[in-house]
Amino acid sequence: MPVRALLIDDDPKLAGLLARYLEPHEVRLAHAPDGRAGLDRVAEGGVDLVVLDVMMPGMDGLDVLRRLRERSAVPVIMLTARGDETDRVVGLELGADDYLAKPVYPRELLARIRAVLRRVAPRPVDQRIRVADLEIDPSGRTASIGDSVLDLTALEFDLLLALAERAGRVLSRDALWEAAGRADTTVSDRTVDVHVSHLRQKLGDDGKAPKRLKTVRGAGYVLVREPG
Repeated sequence: MPVRALLIDDDPKLAGLLARYLEPHEVRLAHAPDGRAGLDRVAEGGVDLVVLDVMMPGMDGLDVLRRLRERSAVPVIMLTARGDETDRVVGLELGADDYLAKPVYPRELLARIRAVLRRVAPRPVDQRIRVADLEIDPSGRTASIGDSVLDLTALEFDLLLALAERAGRVLSRDALWEAAGRADTTVSDRTVDVHVSHLRQKLGDDGKAPKRLKTVRGAGYVLVREPG
């Protein structure tokens, strides 16, 4: 079944170019020329993935992403200016699943679309992972502590799953990023630290509570088997 993708971008020539390339590869790309039209199109349903430009007049891509994440978990690939680390960091923090720097090469976009959809696809076997009172359902892409379901972005879930599958083992930043399925996305150590910090907060690793996700100085991060 073809992938139903939506490009939200104010460049009609780019939309036409990408649509012509992707069509033979089982990706049908619809086009919304601005943020408002894109949000309306997603609300109608039938969108498997969004490709979202950051730089648009009126409502920019980051604002569109904020509003999307208030109502939808649809996977999002951000299009950013080449070398703009700030847009990448903010986009990932807001819940983007990946980013691609402009100018956009159709073949690379196709590879990113396939990679993102593989990451978010439900697993065929519903095998839950338990680390102390933390329970992760890889198939349903949910995580909970006791009766409380954690409100995680797609990236935070992938990071937590990677750590839980290797509980008790220290992962370097690069190893963690790769294990979370982001090996094809280059970011700074600071970006990884920011996302781990957000994940810590959602795990309740603050104040005097026992720590679940610990930093090993000079080595990386570890999800401990028994918080303490």
